[in-house]
Amino acid sequence: MTEHKILRAAEFNPDVCKYWLMSGCITLLITFIGIPLIPLWLILGLPFTRRYLERISCELTDKTLVVKKGYFNRIEKTIPLEKITDLAVVQGPIMRSFDLRGLNVETAGSSGAGASGALVGLIGIVDAIEFRDAVLRQRDRMTSDAPAVPSPAARPETGTDSMQHDHELLADIRDTLHRIEANQRQGK
Repeated sequence: MTEHKILRAAEFNPDVCKYWLMSGCITLLITFIGIPLIPLWLILGLPFTRRYLERISCELTDKTLVVKKGYFNRIEKTIPLEKITDLAVVQGPIMRSFDLRGLNVETAGSSGAGASGALVGLIGIVDAIEFRDAVLRQRDRMTSDAPAVPSPAARPETGTDSMQHDHELLADIRDTLHRIEANQRQGK
């Protein structure tokens, strides 16, 4: 596997542990059945959330965004920058009270990954907006450095040469279609 140069590593706000604790308490409170579990969650939740926070990382490299997280099941996702369509910054009311923001990484193929369509969601990145902007700048820099594929209209060929090239290309396509049809007839 090719090593990429790390341009920036995300730092996480330790207050995200308090946010997770509060979110857990609210979830237990809403379920009514979980109300007796709230004291247990408050006792065990803080060490658990701190340990989880220690295991989260997000690194921007020259070509990818590498996200590692998980407590029991470790997940590592390497997302090519050219596949990233959006980095959404979210901030709900509880997040606002802790001055936290979430960052959702969205790719063209991630629409079915969850309700938000995010491939990866991270909460508590310090300066999330600056991190998002750095990722998008690197993505744009990388895609602008890629060699452009010349369009057929930009071909230097003109006149008879161009028509001859088009004729040869069409003949190749025709021959390929004939081979495909022959292979399909033999397969039946």
